[in-house]
Amino acid sequence: MELDFSIVARFQNALALGLWTTIQLTLICIVLGCALGFLIGLARTSRSAVVRAVSSVYVEFFRGTPVLIQLFWIFFCLPLILGVELPNFASGIIALTLYMGAITSETFRASLKSVGREQLDACIALGLPRRVQVTSVILPQAVLRAIPTLLSNCVSLFKESALVSAVGIADLMFIGQNISNNTARPVEVLTIVALIYFIIAFPLARAVSLVERRILAKLAI
Repeated sequence: MELDFSIVARFQNALALGLWTTIQLTLICIVLGCALGFLIGLARTSRSAVVRAVSSVYVEFFRGTPVLIQLFWIFFCLPLILGVELPNFASGIIALTLYMGAITSETFRASLKSVGREQLDACIALGLPRRVQVTSVILPQAVLRAIPTLLSNCVSLFKESALVSAVGIADLMFIGQNISNNTARPVEVLTIVALIYFIIAFPLARAVSLVERRILAKLAI
């Protein structure tokens, strides 16, 4: 078989549109997932056994089941339960946000536990309300410690987002599959799609390592 990568150039606009959809979906789920993850992380450090148990079940379920199955369940089963048809884009956001929330909650839980007990004792001694303790003392330190792992989770989510093509969302992977089927050139098209993912993910992964070293150096001061 003679390879001809020039054929992919004819579909560069379609691939660019698919990439934009992938980036939009990823960014939305990162923001929502990190917010959810922080709340779940707080819940897992709660004094209430019930709150801890419910949040732990959520985390273990979404970390312990394949993201593709979660996506299929939300797209096919949730509308039957709610009696409302969900657009595929909304289903993708819900599935990836719930997954992102589960994995980032562990990051936040670990970073919250890393905040020294003396910080909390100082807050109590000063008579600070719980809300002020969380937003002004605990949260800034926990987020700083969590940044490297959160960035790694974001890169992972970007790659996991390719799964949404299975429910018809016109992301980069979906567009690539359609072009591959229509041109009968799967090697060329899917190789280019893989390279696009790599070109974006690899520099981000290297940036994560750089940020991690700088944060560790800052915390060591």
